[in-house]
Amino acid sequence: MSFEEDDAVILHDQHSEYDGEEGTVTQVMENMFGDATYTISFEDGQETGIPRIPSKPSRTRSNFSFFDSY
Repeated sequence: MSFEEDDAVILHDQHSEYDGEEGTVTQVMENMFGDATYTISFEDGQETGIPRIPSKPSRTRSNFSFFDSY
C-alpha cells in the first residue's frame, strides 16, 4: 500500500504520542530500493516512518502504522 502527499491517514503506533490520531502525509521519500518513507503531520507535530500494511484495510481512511519511528 502506498500513500501520496495530502492523503489523510490514521497512525497506529503504541509508542507514539499520536497513536490513533488522524494526520496528513506531507512528504514521501523513496530509497534506492524503491521503498518509501513517509512524514505524517499532525496539529502539533509530526512522525516519520515506514508503513505497515494493515490486516484489515479501512474503507474510509487509510491506516498508517510504523515499524519504526524516528
